[in-house]
Amino acid sequence: MTFDPQGQVARRIILVTGASRGIGAEVARQLTGPDVHVIINYREKHRRAEAIANEIIAAGGSASIAAADISNPVDCAHLIDLVERSFGRLDALVLNASGGLELGAAADYPMRINRDAPVRLTRSAMTVMPAGSRIVFVTSHQAHFHGAQPVPADYVPIAESKRAGEDALRAMSAEFDGAHINFTVVSGDMIDGTIIVQLLQRRDPTAVESRRAHGALPTVEQFASAIVAAVNTTVEDDTIYVGGSDYLTS
Repeated sequence: MTFDPQGQVARRIILVTGASRGIGAEVARQLTGPDVHVIINYREKHRRAEAIANEIIAAGGSASIAAADISNPVDCAHLIDLVERSFGRLDALVLNASGGLELGAAADYPMRINRDAPVRLTRSAMTVMPAGSRIVFVTSHQAHFHGAQPVPADYVPIAESKRAGEDALRAMSAEFDGAHINFTVVSGDMIDGTIIVQLLQRRDPTAVESRRAHGALPTVEQFASAIVAAVNTTVEDDTIYVGGSDYLTS
């Protein structure tokens, strides 16, 4: 938490990427509080993002929306410039946006959105993040354990690119330490109700059902609460796992 020059408590400024729906939207909702301002990043869904912001404000919180395709370097730069001009700093960055299963997407899109974008945005955001800030990278067990555990064929481009993104961010640990910024990875099993699971269900229903065979999949609300915990509290481990106990015991 920061303080203004008069010593009054100021809101923490938190940017959540890909927050107009699903996990990102739920993270934004759960972050709601009198001492938090949530910036809801979205790519195209202006009305959805606006609805989430209005919902947060109606609940007594503070929120704004910011359009940016984070896979676009120019949009990334403009997003952080907007944060700096509007608030002067950024106290937490939740790297939630991802993709790779969209129909018609270019072959290099998974790497651009899941590896290049979070690294680029992180480097840009760090220029306005004070000591004590937090960065949270959101991923899946299928990506986090890629290479050690089987992955559904249709999910391989996402698993490879998300794992590459996580590795690239972990390679910045010395920079995070030098800037006194906390970095945490939150990894979850397939999350019930998300667009990724819905798309996989259409393409390869057995891939989803094989995960359900190990137990109930985490809900969006459960996964979001783990992400919010990483934003709000210092955790001993740099990785938080949600669901998928078979991944952790095999």
